[in-house]
Amino acid sequence: MKKSTKGNKTLKIIKAAAAVIAVLAVAAACIYFAAAIKNDIAGSSDAGEEYTLVIKESDFQYQVAEKLAGGGIVVSSSLWSLWMDKNYPDFTYINGEYYMSSSMSYEEIAEKLQNPDISHKTVSVCIPEGYNVFDIAETLEENNICSAEDFYAAVSTTDYDYDWLSDLPSENENIGFILEGFLFPATYDIGENTAAADVVDKMLAAFDSHYTSDMREYCEENEMTLWEFITLCSIVQEEALSYDSASNIASVLINRLESGTKLQCDVTYYYAKKLLDYGCSQDVYDSYYTYRCPALPAGPITNCGDEIISAVINHADTDYMFFFSDLEGEFHFAETAAEFEALKEQYPWK
Repeated sequence: MKKSTKGNKTLKIIKAAAAVIAVLAVAAACIYFAAAIKNDIAGSSDAGEEYTLVIKESDFQYQVAEKLAGGGIVVSSSLWSLWMDKNYPDFTYINGEYYMSSSMSYEEIAEKLQNPDISHKTVSVCIPEGYNVFDIAETLEENNICSAEDFYAAVSTTDYDYDWLSDLPSENENIGFILEGFLFPATYDIGENTAAADVVDKMLAAFDSHYTSDMREYCEENEMTLWEFITLCSIVQEEALSYDSASNIASVLINRLESGTKLQCDVTYYYAKKLLDYGCSQDVYDSYYTYRCPALPAGPITNCGDEIISAVINHADTDYMFFFSDLEGEFHFAETAAEFEALKEQYPWK
């Protein structure tokens, strides 16, 4: 039996209409998405979504794009990446925090990403051997890393995750800054506006990596705590000008400690005075000033590096009890007070 011609025509009309509708739908969708893309790139006047974008040092462009899309600032991470590749192929993302809005155009976003609201731009900071807490705090503040006061607070606690911190004194009210001496001197790459505790943790981690078996063995063999050892090293750091002088100075200090003689090191006065000026008590001052305290000061007076630590561990075996440096920077050592006074007469020293 033959199909109805009329039915065939109707079916063709329906198929044609469906095709037209499909084409129109695709066209409408294309127009809609094109408009959406155009509007997203151009931005809008609406307040839109608010989002704080945080760019870390480890972030690549695709991660930044995903954060922007996830925060509702752009409609698609791929679209943002394509637009940036086309318009800013050599763009450099700056570490920091950015207050963003979905009303911003891509051009405005790109401009904003060069001016963080809170910069975390990485700064290379050198902390030399012999820098104390006050020197480090000033350096960090000058480099916009953290405030000096925040740093002082961060080095006044042992609330960090290193086993050896448990060996530090916990109940001595005459200690200035409990972490003085353990902030290892090095060059650090640190982001601006970093939390002071994170900065301190980096320095403690550096000390931890330099805390050797030689140090542990020396402390055990000489019945010293790590705290006492680093305190001794810190005085040598401030007094010495070279490895050789450090070795003999360490010998003098150890001989005086073993004989019960006060150390009487001028460098401890200068540190004690800094603590007093900072607001510490007279008792704290007296506990650091080795013309007043009976032996080692209450704690380290600076932060020393590997060379001084090695010089103390491997110090010369002498009977020296006195030393001084002359106006030429040469050190002189003596076993007796009479010999010491004679050397001072021979070599002008102040």
